[in-house]
Amino acid sequence: MKAKILFLSLFLITGFLKSHAQEQPSAAKVIETAAAQAKKEKKKVLLMFHASWCSWCKKMDKQMASAELKKLFDDNYVITHLTVQERGEKEKLENPGAEELLAKYKADKSGIPFFVILDAKGNLLEDSFNAKGENLGCPATPEEVAEFRKMLKNTSKLTDKQLDLIAETFTVKK
Repeated sequence: MKAKILFLSLFLITGFLKSHAQEQPSAAKVIETAAAQAKKEKKKVLLMFHASWCSWCKKMDKQMASAELKKLFDDNYVITHLTVQERGEKEKLENPGAEELLAKYKADKSGIPFFVILDAKGNLLEDSFNAKGENLGCPATPEEVAEFRKMLKNTSKLTDKQLDLIAETFTVKK
């Protein structure tokens, strides 16, 4: 009898823990949701691959969300994230399928942040590789920021003045 109660208790506890585990949405679901919103709002999707430990990822998010730039990005892009490259206990933060998608974009060995800009149908318009095939990550040097500016110009309705403000904000001052 005690064995049955113990077995039943373990079974119920396991079921409870599984049902309350925070599983992240799949990469496909994240993109599907963002693309639907982009279509409805006539925008592009700016999809960023990031991780909880990535300081450059946090810097890029902070810059895009700054008081000066948030409206510019929000008016032109549905910004969404996929979590990749976590370690240990934090692996549960990863979106299923995100690593495979990162590999599809040939960025699995390029470092993060890595971003792509997609149209509302999910077609790739731009990625964060520069002309030399290097990942811009969070653009910071004048050369990286110039490449980023060009990508934004190609995929948005941002004016030159707005693009200049973005470039000024992203360029690291020495």
